[in-house]
Amino acid sequence: MRAPSPIAAAVPAGIACAVAALVLLAPLATLALRSLSGPDGALTLANYGRYLATPTLRESVMNTGLLGGATTLIVLPLAFLFAFGIERTNMRFKGVMSALCLFPVLTPSLLPAMGLVYLFGHQGLLTPLLGGNVIYGAHGVLISEIVAAFPHAVIMLRAALSMADARLYEQAEILGAGPWRRFRAVTLPSVRYGLVGAGIVVFTRAITDIGAPAVLGGDFGVLALDIYKQVLGQQNFEMGSVVAMLLLAPSLVLVGVERLASSRQAAMVSGKSTARHPPRHVLRDVAFTTYGAAVTLALASLLLTCQMAALARMWPYDLSFSFASYDLERYDGGWRALRNSIGLATAVAVSGALAAFTGAYVAQRTRPAPALRGLFVLLALLPAATPGLALGLAYALFFGDPANPFHLIYGTFAILLVATVIHFYSVAHLTSVSALNALDVEFEPAAAVLGRGALHTVVRVIAPLSAVPLLEIALYLFVNAMTTVSAAVFLYPTDFKLASVSILNMDDAGDMAPAAAMGMMILYVNLGVRLLAQGAGSRLRHAGNVLAAPTARALAGPASDPVQASGAAT
Repeated sequence: MRAPSPIAAAVPAGIACAVAALVLLAPLATLALRSLSGPDGALTLANYGRYLATPTLRESVMNTGLLGGATTLIVLPLAFLFAFGIERTNMRFKGVMSALCLFPVLTPSLLPAMGLVYLFGHQGLLTPLLGGNVIYGAHGVLISEIVAAFPHAVIMLRAALSMADARLYEQAEILGAGPWRRFRAVTLPSVRYGLVGAGIVVFTRAITDIGAPAVLGGDFGVLALDIYKQVLGQQNFEMGSVVAMLLLAPSLVLVGVERLASSRQAAMVSGKSTARHPPRHVLRDVAFTTYGAAVTLALASLLLTCQMAALARMWPYDLSFSFASYDLERYDGGWRALRNSIGLATAVAVSGALAAFTGAYVAQRTRPAPALRGLFVLLALLPAATPGLALGLAYALFFGDPANPFHLIYGTFAILLVATVIHFYSVAHLTSVSALNALDVEFEPAAAVLGRGALHTVVRVIAPLSAVPLLEIALYLFVNAMTTVSAAVFLYPTDFKLASVSILNMDDAGDMAPAAAMGMMILYVNLGVRLLAQGAGSRLRHAGNVLAAPTARALAGPASDPVQASGAAT
């Protein structure tokens, strides 16, 4: 059977690039043009000049940079110590601490900020300990960003630290290197790219977050809040576009550096590496257990405080038990907002996982022209560099134009679905690529020889062997769709409010206890879905291997082992 012609091989990748251009490049180009539009429609830099000439707005640029830098400098060592304790020591309660430290990932960023208000705000439970000070302002935003970014840094640093090559440590010990010398000469160099990547992710999250500044910022202005105020508060789309572009530019550069760092980190361990098992050291293990317990307690206390406040009759004066705050129908969005978010998150999880896996399959397995493949990969990674507020505003400008033939999706569920999938597409794409790269590349050529089409191979072999990674992608998309505020705040229809946006609106209206109740409900939904996914993972792995085994053996020969082929993907 002849191999497909270059033109035929290019069709799927060409379609993928065209779709990506429509849902990403075109909106971002519209955003850039709007930031350069003058009163007469001519292109000009006057909007940027006016923004930077305004003292309070110019201060937002400086505040944003300082916030990102300070958050990064504080989070990195804290997260490194926590991740080091989990991966490189015999500290106790690793499983419990690992799980509890990830709770902020399952909540909107507004919830930890509200926990700080309940503890250290004007009527905070522990405010007297601050000697007359309160949590509002730059220091409160900084602490909240640290809490929100910490688990993300831990995840990345754990991945870097888990790739230790025991041979290097054995050789260093033979040469007489002590613990500190081994740490400086072996550990730090082996995780330097992981540190760079984690630092960039923390910095990017801090400068693009709207939740903490909205709850705790006070007079502390940042770029993310400026976009929100310029667009929703003043209906100044030109100035809002300027702020979005100022936020987008550093994100593009930093995410590009992060991807380079990630690729370098992935090459640190060879196939001959051996796993390192940390030796027991009582003093060290006790110290890391104590530190881990303190960090976990601090993170858990914020969420526990929010739950207590949501169940209190009037925090902190009357702590008697009451479900009044859970009577959400009296507040913005009500229970319907939570149902809307669950529906949107489910649709994003299913469609996003299918879209990411299909795109990755086209790029990795259909063998398009290198230039076309490179273009699609670049487009697939671009959402990681696009702040949610910038993406949401870009969608509002592009699809909100009545002259746009795709205007019909504006103000509907469809635009929320597309925007949310695109917002979190990059991680889903990279996970799909990793899963596909773990499978035998000869499946498709063998299927062609046997007269089987690509669709048959995908349905009977590729998809079953990739069932667990697909589940993880769907879970990632679900959780993020439940918690995101930024991409949706400019796009949700008036009759389809989301839970995360309702929290922001309730906080603006002074209804903090119902906002905390809604935030805790988001946490419980995400936690329940996470537990269900963990339970389904092992069953999916077994079912996928059983389903794919006959076809995979027929394609790759009797010596093939589909379970082994899928091992790295799962």
